[in-house]
Amino acid sequence: MEPLTAGAIATLAFTKAFEKTIEKFTEAALAKMDELRKKIWEKLRGNPKAEKVLTAVEQGNKSELERLAVYLQDSMDDDPEFAAQVQALAQEINAGKLQDNSNMTQNNYDTSTGYQTRVETERGTTNIGGSHTHNYNT
Repeated sequence: MEPLTAGAIATLAFTKAFEKTIEKFTEAALAKMDELRKKIWEKLRGNPKAEKVLTAVEQGNKSELERLAVYLQDSMDDDPEFAAQVQALAQEINAGKLQDNSNMTQNNYDTSTGYQTRVETERGTTNIGGSHTHNYNT
């Protein structure tokens, strides 16, 4: 599995601060989020600028996630053991994402062929679809 970016790790660690997304994770993944968040806090504690950003993110300020990712990436670059630990926790959290197994229904009332695709993004689930019409000349 490909390593996650510092931005993705920071987002997973502080997902609970943005409450509307937590229902997409298992209880085990939510517990791992707490562990990851604490590990990041421990690593960045003592850096006043990083602590200010951490506090802002915990209060739900999504715009500070990018700055947090910079501090996190620096720490990961400086400490490979820390990097491996947060990568492993982030992968476990990702594995605990609940899958959206709801139905996608498309009704075609002509000779077209329809298709649909479900796309998961950080903003939610999107269903993309379309149709292709076959014209038969006889």
